[in-house]
Amino acid sequence: FRRAHTLTVLFILTCALGYVTLLEETPQDTAYNTKRGIVASILVFLCFGVTQAKDGPFSRPHPAYWRFWLCVSVVYELFLIFILFQTVQDGRQFMKYIDPHLGVPLPERDYGGNCLIYDPGNETDPFHNVWDKLDGFVPAHFFGWYLKTLMIRDWWMCMIISVMFEFLEYSLEHQLPNFSECWWDHWIMDVILCNGLGIYCGMKTLSWLSLKTYKWQGLWNIPTYKGKMKRIVFQFTPYSWVKFEWKPASSLRRWLAVCGIIFVFLLAELNTFYLKFVLWMPPEHYLVLLRLVFFVNVGGVAMREIYDFMDDPKFHKKLGQQAWLVAAITATEFLIVVKYDPYTLTLSLPFYITQCWILGIILVLTWTAWRFFIRDITLRYKEIRRQKQEHRHEKDKCLSNGDGHSSMVDEQNGNKLRERKL
Repeated sequence: FRRAHTLTVLFILTCALGYVTLLEETPQDTAYNTKRGIVASILVFLCFGVTQAKDGPFSRPHPAYWRFWLCVSVVYELFLIFILFQTVQDGRQFMKYIDPHLGVPLPERDYGGNCLIYDPGNETDPFHNVWDKLDGFVPAHFFGWYLKTLMIRDWWMCMIISVMFEFLEYSLEHQLPNFSECWWDHWIMDVILCNGLGIYCGMKTLSWLSLKTYKWQGLWNIPTYKGKMKRIVFQFTPYSWVKFEWKPASSLRRWLAVCGIIFVFLLAELNTFYLKFVLWMPPEHYLVLLRLVFFVNVGGVAMREIYDFMDDPKFHKKLGQQAWLVAAITATEFLIVVKYDPYTLTLSLPFYITQCWILGIILVLTWTAWRFFIRDITLRYKEIRRQKQEHRHEKDKCLSNGDGHSSMVDEQNGNKLRERKL
């Protein structure tokens, strides 16, 4: 039935597109016809994928919604591959086909500037530095971290990613000028106010979703209009709730997986800034916002697939398709950045920055070796030593009592007690 429904929709869509092209005279504009043909091809592919692609872990508001974003992931990855195989000049000028205002070098901007919170030299408005930072990116930071918290569902991981990205901005401000910010912009406005408030609100929402009673009833079985409206609104909430318990220190496999998730998150965040820089896109351009909306939708599915794969590998034997696509997209974006501007990426880090990162990596590797190797060997050695001491003590006690039967009973009781402790 589903296949027949798919073929019917595709047939209707193809007939509609063909009817539109027959009604109007084909313009003698190659660029316009090419764009129109590409858009029509993408629509046909999305229509096929929405009805025929494999369902993901989410079913609300409708499985077709998440199948749509899966197909958009494929289209976006193909677009990135196309851009990757162009020359730098052709790739930048190709963006003009999407928006004629693109393809122009970005103007130089000073993002650091005067970092005084209270500027006594400006008598009319001494707090002008603070007001200049309160632009449209402040609510974007807040809502972005609110949605990231709903994806990750862990307070510690969100805070680590938030703080780590600020350290990355400090480390890479010699490469990108928009990473150069005032100290209070980094830690007060970003980490504490925008990111921290977004994470807090996200955790409160997660608490409400985990405590909510998930008892669904058909829309036409609800007698009142108020109940029907409430049911329609709750259609956009999860069908059921799964609480993420990452437990990174429980095993080496989970620790490496959590480190990999943090790494991919940070790389995707950096790609946002570097892609704008190498493709000459202004920060306020709508394509930048569309990319963030895209990652919000596909990132939630990818995180759920990763958690299911880690939590129950016997049932989820393979990593989900959306998770693989997100990893491929992140890697392809990074390759585009490397190809389009290798000079910027190869600018050497300041010596003190390199020392700090080397020290941090050494500390992480040392903790990993101690937690999952040295600590386990030490605990195992202590347990074996304790067992030998108990066995020697029981043997000496048996020899001093001279009662073989009672010593055997004591030894059996001691073995049972050790089994209970283990």
